[in-house]
Amino acid sequence: MRRADRLFQIVQILRHRRLTTAAMLAERLEVSVRTIYRDIQDLCLSGIPIEGEAGVGYLLRQEVNVPPLMFNEAELEALQVGIRMVQTWGGKALGQAAAQALIKVEAVLPSRLQSLQSLMFSPDFYLDEAEFQFLDPLRIAARARRYCHIHYRDAKEDVSERRLRPLAIYFWRGTWTLLAWCELRHDFRSFRVDRIQALESLEESFPVTPGQELADFVARMRAQSGQQAE
Repeated sequence: MRRADRLFQIVQILRHRRLTTAAMLAERLEVSVRTIYRDIQDLCLSGIPIEGEAGVGYLLRQEVNVPPLMFNEAELEALQVGIRMVQTWGGKALGQAAAQALIKVEAVLPSRLQSLQSLMFSPDFYLDEAEFQFLDPLRIAARARRYCHIHYRDAKEDVSERRLRPLAIYFWRGTWTLLAWCELRHDFRSFRVDRIQALESLEESFPVTPGQELADFVARMRAQSGQQAE
């Protein structure tokens, strides 16, 4: 990692934590503690309002806006590929946002990088837009923590109605999958978005409930994975 990138990362880490030790920063950035001490000193000398001391920890006194660092060729290509995939697979709203984001990125690139074009594409030749009609409503409902009522057709062609707490949407093996807490089954369930027949996003919000949150599902999957490894 370039030193400029490391300094940028230190500021970003401090922005999102209350108190961070040099040892934590060193482990995260894979450098020595002594290097972190020098970096913190240089950041302070450059005017970044960092408080703290060695052995205790560091924090930012106030919100700091750090200008983004310039991308190298690999980073820029990664952004292009990611944005192309979002444009194709991310639904209408995110697709439009991705296109605008790419315009903003390209506007600040130096001339030597403006002609860089990745040869990795995400074409939409054979996609059915109907498969993605529920992506935006589900994403908004999950972010707002609103109940959803769906009609769902499973792999056996059976249709059922479910009242769900949408938690997250995953993309794997070419398919979007909704992870939700199912009020009918009283457990986590996954639903392929392209098999949802009808969707109603309700105005009712669901509360934070221990045992029914995304973090609980992740913990369960990690535990099951550990048991299988044994």
